[in-house]
Amino acid sequence: MVSSSPSSPSEQSPMSRKLQSDKGYYWFVVIYLVVLSALGSFVNDMYTPALPGMCRFFGCSVPLGQMGLTMGMIGLALGQIVLGPVSDRYGRKPVLFGSVMLFVVFALASVFSTNIHVFNLCRLFQGIGAAGGYFLSRTIPADVYSGRGLAKLMALIGAINGIAPASAPVIGGLAADEWGWRSIFIILAVFAALVMLSGIFMKESLVPSRRVAGSWWKEAVSGYRSLLGNRRFMIHVCFKGTALGLLFAYVSSSPFILQTHYGLSQTSYGLVVGFNALFMAAGSMVAIRFHPLEKAARLGAIILAVGVAAQALALYTVHNIWIFDGTMVVVLFSLGLIFSTTNTLAMNEGRDRAGEASSVLGVAGYIVGAVVSPLVGIGDILHSTAITYVILAFAVFVFSRLSSRLTPDSDER
Repeated sequence: MVSSSPSSPSEQSPMSRKLQSDKGYYWFVVIYLVVLSALGSFVNDMYTPALPGMCRFFGCSVPLGQMGLTMGMIGLALGQIVLGPVSDRYGRKPVLFGSVMLFVVFALASVFSTNIHVFNLCRLFQGIGAAGGYFLSRTIPADVYSGRGLAKLMALIGAINGIAPASAPVIGGLAADEWGWRSIFIILAVFAALVMLSGIFMKESLVPSRRVAGSWWKEAVSGYRSLLGNRRFMIHVCFKGTALGLLFAYVSSSPFILQTHYGLSQTSYGLVVGFNALFMAAGSMVAIRFHPLEKAARLGAIILAVGVAAQALALYTVHNIWIFDGTMVVVLFSLGLIFSTTNTLAMNEGRDRAGEASSVLGVAGYIVGAVVSPLVGIGDILHSTAITYVILAFAVFVFSRLSSRLTPDSDER
């Protein structure tokens, strides 16, 4: 295991030195990175239970209501593209504080939206703000660890972070039922403010000697060009991105399938989706036991194909909530296997430009997610969701095969 990326004490960041000397601080960093990553999950997952009700409130169509998810994903993608290289130039903490502050401002602004278009615009800036925490939860570990050390930390973060997608819809459903959809964004703003205040205790993970010199924008263009030309890195990115797109298709369609079609309340929906998310966390925990790591992702792609085939058949022919949910937990478990592994494999390839690599890795999924989120609402939502699932599962399987043909680095084993 490589315990830290800098080799000499003088090159180590304040965080690296603190991690080596204080086990308690290690667990603080783990929990804080989980919370940072959760902010990226909460930006969409918490308000999905309220989507059908918001469509009625604003008097808009389902696809237009789902555009709020798309705008959030676009914001997450744009934010990572810009903030990644900025953090490589100026350090992680300034980006952390600035981005979370932006999220707080527009979460509160969305509460006063007078129509769906204003709300969706606020969602764009919420996504940009949440992007900082989301990509830093992958970037900071790559600053201080590599190989299996990085894999263990990221798998641990991924497993614990299963609480986020599990709890977010439950909290959102309860809040929407009790106080209305606006309460969800007040809760999000308070949560983000607490994240920002807790960041005071975080040490900087990127030592000045490892920061990008010169114009951050010119260096960003050069860095992105280099990463996009790295075949190994991009295969792992596309593998993760198509899998994440399938998760977003589920997030976008499930409120309407479970609430409108099967008649669940917002609270019941949150409980069901929260329970399902625990299986994704279980997949993340199981993934780290595989040697080499890519075996977990390959198995995940096979399980995903089987689960999606059963899910699509059920959506077309068997209208039973238990079958729908049973096949979905299989799909989510397989996604957990894929996410932990592909995150580690991609960040190992791009760790020399960790901020930009993390941005590309995150953006890929949000590009796919932004495209598929409104598509699942076109026509018969059961049929459009089934078709979208099958197409994405096929793409995941193709990239899993390409990934399996790569020669693994020794650090990845």
